[in-house]
Amino acid sequence: MSHAAYVFDAYGTLFDVHAAVRRHAGDVGPDYRLFSEMWRAKQLEYSWTRALMGAYADFWQLTEQALDYTFQRVSGVDPALRAKLLDAYWTLDCYPEVPGVLKALKSRGAHIAILSNGSPAMLASAVKNAALDTVIDDIFSVDALKTYKTAPAVYDLVTTSYRLYPDAVSFQSSNRWDIAGATKFGFRTVWINRADMPDEYFDLGPALILPSLESL
Repeated sequence: MSHAAYVFDAYGTLFDVHAAVRRHAGDVGPDYRLFSEMWRAKQLEYSWTRALMGAYADFWQLTEQALDYTFQRVSGVDPALRAKLLDAYWTLDCYPEVPGVLKALKSRGAHIAILSNGSPAMLASAVKNAALDTVIDDIFSVDALKTYKTAPAVYDLVTTSYRLYPDAVSFQSSNRWDIAGATKFGFRTVWINRADMPDEYFDLGPALILPSLESL
């Protein structure tokens, strides 16, 4: 089924959020997986709590704060790695199937866009590093609204810009909570369940569940 626009979450969907720690796994030590998972979990937690409080700080600030917290929680990891890990986050690897899938969808004449919690500078850097800047038409950042997903106004950035009804948009995310929010808004949603996680938010289910973007 073709849609007028294919919109993608960035982190975890197009870009591997664990790539930054994995590049320095030898320096981080045997707990590098735990370290990376906690960094990501706190980053997301901070976005939700700040959205509820109405106390916006951009995603880069939350990424820094989450890293600082993780250094305190995971003992034995040298805080001197802070700068290296933050630098690596600006150039996260994209998943291997991403370029081919986006090019194929774009060849159908559809809009290809990102809708992300990331700050504009973070997203621009990741897109350029992955050589996706010639494929992606638009990057929508929550920074324009000073809040975070799953606020309905975030998803409305796409429909307002493209002058589309929500069901004309196919939205892809690896985050089940993001899929729930986009489904509630009215998007046709595809959950990219890369980690084979159990389902949740059963009243707000996706139209499709895939293990990667490859079959999109």
